[in-house]
Parts: sequence; structure tokens; C-alpha cells
Amino acid sequence: MKAVILAGGSGTRLRPLTLDLPKPIVPIFDRPFLYYQTDLLRQIPEIDEVILSLNYRPDRIEARVGDGTDAGVPLRYVVEPDPLGTGGAIKYAAAGIDDTLLVFNGDVLTSIDLQAVVRRHREREARATIVLTPVDDPSVYGLVETDDDGNVRRFLEKPSPDQITCDTINAGIYILEPETFDRIPDGTKWSIERQYFPSLVDRGETFVAYVDRGYWLDIGTPESYVRAHRDLMAQRCAAGPFMGRPLGTVYRGAGCRIAEDAEITGPCFLGTGCVVEEGARIGAESVLGPGCTIGPGAVVERSIIWRDTVVDRHAVVRDAVLGERCHIEHHAEVGPGTVLGNRSTLTAHSRTPL
Repeated sequence: MKAVILAGGSGTRLRPLTLDLPKPIVPIFDRPFLYYQTDLLRQIPEIDEVILSLNYRPDRIEARVGDGTDAGVPLRYVVEPDPLGTGGAIKYAAAGIDDTLLVFNGDVLTSIDLQAVVRRHREREARATIVLTPVDDPSVYGLVETDDDGNVRRFLEKPSPDQITCDTINAGIYILEPETFDRIPDGTKWSIERQYFPSLVDRGETFVAYVDRGYWLDIGTPESYVRAHRDLMAQRCAAGPFMGRPLGTVYRGAGCRIAEDAEITGPCFLGTGCVVEEGARIGAESVLGPGCTIGPGAVVERSIIWRDTVVDRHAVVRDAVLGERCHIEHHAEVGPGTVLGNRSTLTAHSRTPL
């Protein structure tokens, strides 16, 4: 069995964070997001290869992830010559493969039981299986309608209120049989959601749904990226460094130096080698990446700060996301909703948003 992670997108919704750091290696705490997906794939021992389908900055991903040793799975990289859409990318990545494929969208955080999904696929002898997840407001999504036996019957793109017949949407996880890829033209942009899946329904092929009512999140926006950290700290998703620890834990990586009078409130995460100087305050739901320095009297509240960033004396960062190697100079204030890309500087006494 093989797995394909669709990780070719440019991460437009997460800019400026993804301008030079592709979304698969955007950090969740101190690990690339991709590793949370490979952790799940390790549930299925028969997966003997994970293929990363890439297009945007593949060099950065390969340099960070390598052969998959840190990810815990053997990895192979396939780079699309041009963007081929979700269906075209899957076919291109699966060239020459006859094994069943487990496909993951590259921006899904979940704690799903993948073995149960595989069992459903095999019990039904399905040509394709799609994981669905329920949502509170179906009108803003494309819905997937099933019958009483779990067969997929219809796709509804952003339905009007009178069209809503269910609350389940595509969760971005599929099990596919490669012999069905003959309908996808070679080298052509093709959508798995709008073209491939409807073809299965039209042809009456065995296309089944697995409804997962557990945790699911698309991390593709700054708001959902922040929410992912807060959910992991609260253990709403069974993953990450806080699992099994008491609620409200202050997680400290190796080599942190914390002044005796610094005030730190959990849950929060301090990466390897962080320095928190005298009188500084780190509030709950904050994340400091490895090598960050928080100066004397500085305040960080409900913010995510990537590695090697400096927050100088008496500066304040609240409800913000800061990229790598940023410098918030003394007495500057970073306010709610601010997102700064890598290597940004906010000069002394400046404020955001303006």
C-alpha cells in the first residue's frame, strides 16, 4: 500500500508566512506540519512508501524533511512540471503504481482512525472511499450526500438553504484504486473533487463514504493555524507534545533559560534554547519556537512566534503570529491579528496594526 500527500499548493491563504516556507513545513510547535500527517500514516504498517506530490518550493521541503527518517516513514518526492489540479497530481504521483493509494490533502489536521477507513474500503470492495466530516454551517462548503448504505450519491457546491440535505463535507482523505485513474487525462489539470469523484457516481461504481465525527481542521489560514495550536494545547486533537500531560502544562524544550521573576502561564510552549529574561511575561496559549529571546519586561500573550525571533525589552506581542528571525524592538507593540513574515523588523515604539 502507498500513500500520497498532496503538498503542491503555494499556501496563498497563509501568506506572508509561506512566501519562502512551503505550507507542509510550516511549524506546528517545533515540528513541520507534514510530520503530523506522517504520524497518522504510521498507523498502517503496510504502507511502505509515502509520496510527496510537490510543486511550490520543493527544494525547501526536501532540505528540511530529507529521506523521511525524522518523519518516521520512507519518503519519495514527485514534482509536478506544472500545476495539475488534485486529480492530475494524484495520477502523476501514482505513475507505475498498482497498489491501493491512501491520499491526504496537505493541509488537514486530524486524529482519524485510518485503519478503520481502510477496513471500510476493503469490506465494501470499493473503487474509492472518501472521508467526510460534519460541519455546523453546511452552506459555506461543498456537501457530499450519501444514501443509507454509505454510498456517495451527490456533490453539492455551496448549496442554498433549501438544497441542504446533510451536514457532511469532503475531509480531504481518500482511498483509491489506481485502475480508476484511466479517466484522468495525462498531463492535464484535473480536479478529483469536481471531475473524478462525480465520474464514479455517474458510472455507478462502488464509491463509499466514511464519516468521521472526530477532530478535523484545515490549517490553511492564519486563524485556523492559530486555532490548531490552541486545540492541540487543550488536547482536543489527539496529537502533539501536550498529549497525556496535565491541562495547563508549560512545555519547556531542552536548554531553556527562564529568569526567576519571569511570569509564565500555561498552557504554553517554549522551544529548545528559548530565553525569557527578568520581568518578562508569557501568557497562556503562547508558542515560542526554538531559540527565541524575550527581553526584560516584554509581554507575549496568545501569540505564535517562530524560531530565532527576538522580542526586546518592554515590547508587547498580543494575539499575533511572527515568522522566523523577526525582531520586535524595545517598546514596540504588535497587536491582535498581526501576521509578520520571516525576518520582519518592527522598530522601537512602533505599533501594529496601524
